[in-house]
Amino acid sequence: MASTTTKRKHDTSYHDRRLARRLDEDPEFREEFERSRREIEAIDEIVHALNGLREAQGMSKAELARKVEKDPASIRRLLTARVNPELRTVIAMANALDAEVRIVPSPGAKRALSRKQAVAA
Repeated sequence: MASTTTKRKHDTSYHDRRLARRLDEDPEFREEFERSRREIEAIDEIVHALNGLREAQGMSKAELARKVEKDPASIRRLLTARVNPELRTVIAMANALDAEVRIVPSPGAKRALSRKQAVAA
């Protein structure tokens, strides 16, 4: 006898309401939540750029994995799922794709640096 299973759609409304309430009521939680969201978006942007370089060079994910001496499954996962890669892996991938990883100050940081330099002068 074959058993059948029905897939249930998870109701996330309770968790969504709870999250919305915490974001409204707890400024520290909201600040940490937003910081985490920005970090995830930045990581996604970097990984997306690396994947675009890989595609532009006609390199497979498996080839990239071999170049950076990583398991192909981990590189596939890194390029297709939301993960938090190690910085050394990101740098190794960039090097394998003949690219660089750079930190560029945001406009707000540039203004703060300019003010500090003006005060020091």
